[in-house]
Amino acid sequence: MSQPTALRVDLRSDTVTAPTDAMRAAMMEAPVGDDVYGEDPTVKMLEQRVAGLLGHQAGLFCVTGSLANVLAVRLLVEPGEEVVCDVEAHIARAEMGAHAALHGLTMRTFGSERGLVDVDQVAKIIAPDAGPYLVSTKAVALENTHNFGGGTIQPLDRLRRVADLVHDRGVGLHLDGARLWNAHVATGVRLQDYGRLCDTVSVCFSKGLGAPVGTVLVSTAANIARARVWRKRLGGGWRQAGILAAAALYALDHHVERLAEDHAAARAFAEAVAERAPAAVDLDRVQTNIVVLDTGSRPAAPIAQAAARQGVLVSALGPRMIRVVTHLDASQEQCRAAGTIIANSLSGD
Repeated sequence: MSQPTALRVDLRSDTVTAPTDAMRAAMMEAPVGDDVYGEDPTVKMLEQRVAGLLGHQAGLFCVTGSLANVLAVRLLVEPGEEVVCDVEAHIARAEMGAHAALHGLTMRTFGSERGLVDVDQVAKIIAPDAGPYLVSTKAVALENTHNFGGGTIQPLDRLRRVADLVHDRGVGLHLDGARLWNAHVATGVRLQDYGRLCDTVSVCFSKGLGAPVGTVLVSTAANIARARVWRKRLGGGWRQAGILAAAALYALDHHVERLAEDHAAARAFAEAVAERAPAAVDLDRVQTNIVVLDTGSRPAAPIAQAAARQGVLVSALGPRMIRVVTHLDASQEQCRAAGTIIANSLSGD
């Protein structure tokens, strides 16, 4: 009698995905050129396509989402000025202080419920013309979906209200859309309906879409020309990048709609946890491919370590917080089994 296969699933992030065989084949066949000279046809195709999807004039292919965000904010904010964002936003929490270190920008944050923007709070905090003592706000940055909020989706009506507010006050709006694809698939809202509200948008290909590398920043043609200079200045120019752009193009054609499978897998994981440890997860908050668990009185790190010994990798992102991210390399059955393992640890079994 054969023994059951031991569970091995990595749910630390959707960045752990490996390119599929078909994606690798597309990369091998990609026509390439020197992108610093603007001569890579596959990169150009990707940049133009993504800009069109998001309702913008032009795009810039960058190696990481962090670089794209640094470029976007620099387009909108001068040294000594301020960008306002949620306290748990990726640009505030997970980009190594790059905006201050590289560009001398001040970052002011506001609290939120699961990363969902409160329009009235933004109205109170922004100060476009702060006078001789205070820092002037020149941009607001939002995130959709919100990573540390648990994959929550910014409602389109809230985004529209924020866009109207900040633009009326002469303040720019950047959208960190690393997982905007997930919001699009979960809600059916068109990408351009999100994108056209914002001055700059970044979208990532190396998370749920399964490409090995890459983010595209979109904006006006003039802004992207400036961003291209800053990308080179910061060491982000690359040569035959069409090999990587081909992976992103393949992902656009084959991996966007399948994100619904990741959302179903996240739901399966959360429901498995809720069966044994209902206090740890709020099923109403599981909207896309991220599940955040509250470990209550138990420290998160030992629970994550115990799960790893049973073949399940998750992230302990705080003293009492575990994050799980589903993706194309983790089946719904694996995620459900992983949820049971985590639940047993949470319940003391």
